[in-house]
Amino acid sequence: MFKGRHFDRSVILLCVRWYLAYGLSLRDLEEMMAERGISVDHSTVHRWVTHFSPQLLERFNRRKRAVTRKWHVDETYVKARGRWTYLYRAIDSVGDTVEFWFSEHRDLPAAKQFFRKALTRHGRPDRVVIDGCQTNREAIVSCDTTNRLQDRSRRKLKTITIRKSPYLNNRIEQDHRRIKRRVRLMLGFKSIIAANIILSGIELVHMMRKRQARFAFNPNPSLAEQFDMLAA
Repeated sequence: MFKGRHFDRSVILLCVRWYLAYGLSLRDLEEMMAERGISVDHSTVHRWVTHFSPQLLERFNRRKRAVTRKWHVDETYVKARGRWTYLYRAIDSVGDTVEFWFSEHRDLPAAKQFFRKALTRHGRPDRVVIDGCQTNREAIVSCDTTNRLQDRSRRKLKTITIRKSPYLNNRIEQDHRRIKRRVRLMLGFKSIIAANIILSGIELVHMMRKRQARFAFNPNPSLAEQFDMLAA
């Protein structure tokens, strides 16, 4: 994973973790590393973040514990290239992150892509709570129908129950805030690709804080320990 890198693995992981987890800018990290006698440019830190975040997320997902059968689905706004884009998110009944999907548009195709990804990775929920958005309802109904038609298990699958309630969806609204708090300090993203990658890294750290991955020899690892174990 770190073969051929000029800097030590521990330095790279430290910069990636600090940038994704805390309210630090790339230039803050450049200065903090200089105080430790390590000369690293802020653009190098950015390349580390965009290169290693997807790899760490992929390894995390292999260890991710199962989610419950009740999901809360919603989308939130993120500014990229000077305009609003959308982050579709779902959490389960205990607050664990089910899935997320970044999109330039808030429409039916984007909602379908998000829900198909969630179904593929986590299976079918029994119930989905939404805030009243008709587009999300149509996407769930469409994906549910397709999923049941493609099922070859010969079981009679129940239709996913959809409940519209902005009050019941307060749980995911609160969960959005933890993502938005970190994004707000970044003052927007310069490109769509960078936004997609960095948001996935922020979601990764958020899931780590929820202890959503299984680590056999350490049931309650810190953020630093989780990064080390995923990078091993």
